[in-house]
Amino acid sequence: MPLLTRDIVGGLVAGGASCRMDAEVAPKFKAGDKVATLNINPASHTRLPRYVRGKHGTITHDHGVFAFPDSSAESGTHSDPQHVYSVRFEGEELWGKDANANACLYIDMFDSYLEAAES
Repeated sequence: MPLLTRDIVGGLVAGGASCRMDAEVAPKFKAGDKVATLNINPASHTRLPRYVRGKHGTITHDHGVFAFPDSSAESGTHSDPQHVYSVRFEGEELWGKDANANACLYIDMFDSYLEAAES
């Protein structure tokens, strides 16, 4: 894929471009697994939101393999295919004990952002 420039974005969006990859990559997690997000602060690009760094959640779905945007932003190539998971975070985990008891948030996250949570 060429470097993403302003003049090609409209065509990619209109055509339904996807970063899904047909690559054989073993998943690290499955639905129901407890995970923790890494607490990282890279100097370069990341799609890991600050408010979930170091937090615990549960894998609810594996979306398949996609190009890892952190690597793609640096190299301009899709050289690091990874699984993307939907992770459920409880409101209290993210916002503390004053969070609404029914609050939760689902965030799609790459393998590189996650590790198995300690039991």
